[in-house]
Amino acid sequence: MFSNMPIPFRHSEVNCKMVRKKLTTCFLLLSLVGSITAQEAIPFDTAHWAFRTESYILENFKGKDAIYLKGGTIELKDTRFLNGTIEFDVFLKEEQAFPGVYFRAYERQAEQFFMRPHLSGKPDANQTAPYVNGITPWQLYFGSKYSFPYEYNYEDWTHVKILVSDDRAQVFLDYAEKPNLSWNFTKPARTGNIVFAGGGASAVHLADIKIDLNTPTINNFEPGTREPIENLIQEWQISDIFEEKILDNPSDIKQVIEERTWEKKIQVEEGVAANISRQVVLYDGTPRNTVFAKITINSDKKQTKLFNFGYSDRVVAILNGQAIYKGTNKWRSRDYRYLGTIGMFDGIYLDLKKGDNTLLFAVSEDFGGWLITGKFDDDTGVRVK
Repeated sequence: MFSNMPIPFRHSEVNCKMVRKKLTTCFLLLSLVGSITAQEAIPFDTAHWAFRTESYILENFKGKDAIYLKGGTIELKDTRFLNGTIEFDVFLKEEQAFPGVYFRAYERQAEQFFMRPHLSGKPDANQTAPYVNGITPWQLYFGSKYSFPYEYNYEDWTHVKILVSDDRAQVFLDYAEKPNLSWNFTKPARTGNIVFAGGGASAVHLADIKIDLNTPTINNFEPGTREPIENLIQEWQISDIFEEKILDNPSDIKQVIEERTWEKKIQVEEGVAANISRQVVLYDGTPRNTVFAKITINSDKKQTKLFNFGYSDRVVAILNGQAIYKGTNKWRSRDYRYLGTIGMFDGIYLDLKKGDNTLLFAVSEDFGGWLITGKFDDDTGVRVK
């Protein structure tokens, strides 16, 4: 069940900013308890919701019965969602926060839409992305295909409507006649729960949550596109997960490699990168956060070849058992605006022997996307097996 997952956003963008200062939790009983319909807002009570928050207040705010939610989530009880319409109001503040909704949520998987009110008017003022084994890989799913610029109103409620139909979805803000964004899902449709996330360290008000389980009509469906990177290595073999710190001593690398098992493979998504979290669960309560991504390169002679690659969040490159590169590409690792999004931003010269060569990338993850990608611009005389 999704309810057994770590609190969403605990290991996401807000993780770097969340303040764990306890607030006094205030409870205001609401008298409305009724059935969920498309026309009625769902009451904020324990009959309808499971509250998993750092703190919350139930109050009348700006004319609406609202929940003031800080950290954590509220999960709708006894409602399974596949297709339908999700509507809610959110009162935004010009502060770093990530309020939004998870739907089709189950066993560390979900679809989601959330807002970045501190980035009003920016291309990434919001985000749609799959939630994959407890990770929101926004460092892979970025750009106009997954976000849109929007000028937020900090003086009144913002209305959000999401239409979901099989493999398609649309979002409408503030009663727009046409969708602000249309997108296709990257996972097969599966029934799941509905979960709302608060603003993280900066609390926000939510109100008038309405769910319609009837499959909506999708009109004006014009999803964005993205240019794939040409000649990418399409598949990587993945090791079992291990602790990053055991790579600190280069003399131990051979033993670390020998102790690994290799039962999983990952494929490139979006024509951009392979998502390790498709196959490996990161947040399992242990300090382990690293896997090896492996390819075998067959060279027709002894030669040096430039290999271009990208990764998230940190990497150690190892060729034929020897460490040859170490780097960091995590959020804010290079300056306070740096996102750590995936791209072909790094390169190494590989001294290849004739025959088979093993190239490993030890990829470590904090949050935002556990990713690896790579290619030879000139693959003359080499073949990836």
